[in-house]
Amino acid sequence: MAAEPEQFFYGGQAVIEGVLMRGRRHYAVAARRRDGRIVTVSEPLKSRVYTSRLWALPFFRGVAGLIEMLHLGMRALTWSANVQAEADDIQLSPTVMRASMAVSVIVGLVLFVGLPLGLAGLLHHGQRSVGFVIIEGIARACVLLGYLALIAQVPSVRRVFEYHGAEHKTINCFEAGHPVDVEHVRTASRLHPRCGTGFLVVVALVSIVVFAPFGGLPVPLLVLSRVVLIPVVAAIAYEGIRGLARIRRTAPGRLALLPILATQRLTTREPDDAQIEVAIEALALARAGDVGEPPTPMPLAS
Repeated sequence: MAAEPEQFFYGGQAVIEGVLMRGRRHYAVAARRRDGRIVTVSEPLKSRVYTSRLWALPFFRGVAGLIEMLHLGMRALTWSANVQAEADDIQLSPTVMRASMAVSVIVGLVLFVGLPLGLAGLLHHGQRSVGFVIIEGIARACVLLGYLALIAQVPSVRRVFEYHGAEHKTINCFEAGHPVDVEHVRTASRLHPRCGTGFLVVVALVSIVVFAPFGGLPVPLLVLSRVVLIPVVAAIAYEGIRGLARIRRTAPGRLALLPILATQRLTTREPDDAQIEVAIEALALARAGDVGEPPTPMPLAS
């Protein structure tokens, strides 16, 4: 007898005034224009990043997920930003958005690699000790939580976090087997065990173990090791998140998920019905593409 195919988990992320949903073979983005109309876009996932069987294997899929998050997320953000910019007769080019992403990556490396290493060096001078790596990991987690708490105070970011909540509620409603409509989605939880925020928390914890053997390197190599080992950390963290999601209804699973779900209170807000409608539209379009219905013929910018 053939083995049962592994259950597919729909997922997504918030974009500017909208939501991206990633299906098995298609992705879809829905965003609300300033005039109140919902506009959508969908495309099949043709890249080898999404279709290669290698990327479906444990640990390899974590690396693929990281690449996908950067690639697909950036394209969706570019499209959603242009949807909002249309009202001001502005068109943001992919080059501008790539430059913005490059700056974001540099800032991220400074905040989440350089700063934790610097703090660990100030607080613990013995680089070769396990204590140094533990302090570095704790510092990284604190910097992450502080950063999220800070940007949550920005009104435009708060709007994105509301759409993040709408995305979670919609996925939770769908996975619970309820009708995916505003009434049912509204009552679903805005917290979800496979959230990217939780992934970052697990990354901070996993990095303590992965980076432990490299604590005695000179500072330049110390920084380089953190960057080079990002795929390894991401792969392990991804499998950890998937494993916890599978046992989330057991007592050990609920206990292990507590800190992961707690951090999502920083990056999600309760959405209104209009935002929920956008998330529902994105999921419906992604699912339609997966079952063979023709997606919206409007590609994202490359």
